Amino acid sequence: MSHPQQPGRRRALALLGAAPLLVAGCGFKLRGARPMPFESIYLGMSPYAELTAAIRRQIRANGDTVIADKAEDAQVRLEVLADRKEKVILALNTQGKVREYQLRHRFIFRLVDVKTGQEALPNNEIFLYRDLAFDDTQLLAKEQEEILLYRDMQNDLVQQLLRRLAAAKMPAAAPKP
Repeated sequence: MSHPQQPGRRRALALLGAAPLLVAGCGFKLRGARPMPFESIYLGMSPYAELTAAIRRQIRANGDTVIADKAEDAQVRLEVLADRKEKVILALNTQGKVREYQLRHRFIFRLVDVKTGQEALPNNEIFLYRDLAFDDTQLLAKEQEEILLYRDMQNDLVQQLLRRLAAAKMPAAAPKP
């Protein structure tokens, strides 16, 4: 025995079917690869750091930009001026025990043209934070949550960094005599 569709349900299904057309009609599109305004980059970071590996993966997946092993082989050099993670107490309970932390990641960098020494991107700061409610009866779970929050912040940092690198203004080449 079939049930007749209710008018409200039919209307909801029609709207759901029309949603992709509405989104496409307004000019919305998913972010794709962002081409970099330079052909090669040297990452002035520890080659063994997890953050460096994440940046390398995203640059390679993003397009044709080559990651040079030596600064002199690259068109631009990423200079990391600060890369700090910290954990700050936000709140205490009535017994004086920690109730909430704030996890912070501060990343300061600049992008320099290797040949001219001019900045393609002046000092930039990416500051991310996440709040972490703390309960010492769930210590292991909270440690895992902290690791996941720092990983989430690292992913955000890499995406913000790539957007800023893609927006870099390369210094004009000196005219040839």
